[in-house]
Amino acid sequence: MYYNISETDIYLFHQGTNYYSYKILGCHFINWNGQSGFRFSTWAPHAKNISVVGDFNDWNAESHPLQRITNEGLWVGFFTDIPIGSNYKYAIVTPDDELILKADPYAFRSELRPRTASITSKASNFQWTDVKWKKKKKKYNPYTSPISIYEVHLGTWKKKDGEFLTYCELAHELIPYVKKLGFTHIELLPLLEHPFDLSWGYQITGYYAVTSRYGTPDDFKYFVNECHKHNIGVIMDWVPGHFCKDAHGLRKFDGQPLYEYQDPKKAEKHGWGTLAFDFGRPEVQSFLISNAIYWMEEFHIDGLRVDAVASMMFLNFDRPDWEEKIYNSFGGEENLEALAFIRKLNEVVFERDPSFLMMAEDSSDYPLVTSPTYLGGLGFNYKWNMGWMNDMLRYMKIDPIHRKWHHQLITFSFMYAWSENFLLPLSHDEVVHGKKSLLDKMPGDQWQQFANLRLLYGYMYTHPGKKLLFMGGEFGQYAEWKDKEQLDWHLFDYPLHNQMFQYFISLNHFYKKHSELFELDHNPKGFEWIDPHNIDQSIIAFIRRNKNNEELIVICNFTPVVYYDYKIGVPKEGTYIEIFNSDEKQYGGSGQTSDSKHFTFPKKWHGFSQHIKVKIPPLAITIYKKIKEVEKEEEIS
Repeated sequence: MYYNISETDIYLFHQGTNYYSYKILGCHFINWNGQSGFRFSTWAPHAKNISVVGDFNDWNAESHPLQRITNEGLWVGFFTDIPIGSNYKYAIVTPDDELILKADPYAFRSELRPRTASITSKASNFQWTDVKWKKKKKKYNPYTSPISIYEVHLGTWKKKDGEFLTYCELAHELIPYVKKLGFTHIELLPLLEHPFDLSWGYQITGYYAVTSRYGTPDDFKYFVNECHKHNIGVIMDWVPGHFCKDAHGLRKFDGQPLYEYQDPKKAEKHGWGTLAFDFGRPEVQSFLISNAIYWMEEFHIDGLRVDAVASMMFLNFDRPDWEEKIYNSFGGEENLEALAFIRKLNEVVFERDPSFLMMAEDSSDYPLVTSPTYLGGLGFNYKWNMGWMNDMLRYMKIDPIHRKWHHQLITFSFMYAWSENFLLPLSHDEVVHGKKSLLDKMPGDQWQQFANLRLLYGYMYTHPGKKLLFMGGEFGQYAEWKDKEQLDWHLFDYPLHNQMFQYFISLNHFYKKHSELFELDHNPKGFEWIDPHNIDQSIIAFIRRNKNNEELIVICNFTPVVYYDYKIGVPKEGTYIEIFNSDEKQYGGSGQTSDSKHFTFPKKWHGFSQHIKVKIPPLAITIYKKIKEVEKEEEIS
């Protein structure tokens, strides 16, 4: 035993299978031989000497030395004279006899930027009260359940007197807002400690420290606990692919490449100015997999959106033209170590919580991303459908008069819709860097812009796949995301934005109420085309089904033309009524709605033995349902 660190713990860490390495490395307040104090432990195989320095010893590198306890470079020390809440770093003597100061890779708390030290702390005594949520999760099947996610950057959702809201303030303001909107989950842009506000959190210096910008770790636990109390899941963006080069961070931690690849061609991410983790190094695997488990078990996080998966999988991802390409041992461009790491990560996560969400933000066409590892897949349970997002935004930008020449953009996604378990994202990446907001991408006058956006959201919510929307989209923010300022809340003073907000509330709650829209998301039985071919009028129609074979008839009109007595083939004889229409006046539409009953005509149309005649509103989505199914639904509710 080394101050309560066992030989087994050490062995597993160096084997890459200590999935709770955060319990042995870093700074821990322990009792040892009747004395209380802080145990410090870090991994630095190239270091000549290491000591703990801080305000408590005037940053004296001779005062609190660590002892090297393994040939593989584990260092440990125990001190009784360091106060709780002290700032500290590791003073490391490199192989070149240079003294460098590094923050603790396993620190649970960090100083508020621009300061960069780690902070000593005792174990949390936070009292969780989310037992009901945890019981519910044990029965939760994400594939057959509704998932609609509100993506949030906490620093710019809302501010108070120009300052960030705290985790506790956000719990009292953001959660009721999300609850009202009807979202099932909140996804948070990376909350791991990072040095620069405008980085959005994707360049990490503290993987185990929730950012101090908005409060303490216990404050964040309070936020998560409150989310669960209101039946809202919490997903966090996670960045296992690369880390930033800040001097106090992981880069050349002991004077040599350690967490990053030694080969600079594999390590350098030129486009981002970051370094790739060495996925083949066992200790790095212990570090990263333990980090996922840490957020899952210590903070009760319900899922991770794994950032930039393609950059991990491919050796030449975003490699500049001037640099020679590199290849794996089989001559391919796949990073075999990263693929093995991803499979191992997902296996470990799902072994502990089968209901956990592991969502790959993957821009590649690599196959079987969401297939189990035992079938040769990567083991994620969801993948962002970047193809659908790119096609739809490209299509919606086109003036309706020209859309018939690009009709394939709204139908092509069904060529691969069931190849993976997809999530449809309209994320922060689409509303920054001059790309314009979603509303501002839409063509036409102001009325048409709002109608187009309502239509886009309606098609998104009826298309197979789970849903994600970045903050501000729910009320039609005109300006693209400003990463220094809060959302444009003053827009609620304008009717069209208020009506867009009401529309999104209705759409989200409609989605959650109708199992046809989510129960068979990943099964082709849950979808059937009625008519994907009406190019001239830019109208599509399709069916969504649930396990009980109940059906919704969905019609999307991508032009500003109204059509009367439009024939739609339907699979069942009977009477249909309109149950949703994005053109309602309460949503800012033109009011081309129908409260009539639509009887089927016994004449073949669209390949079905009967059809109905309906009114098609302009730039709108309408949804119809057979009356008996509506009555059954009302009885259940």
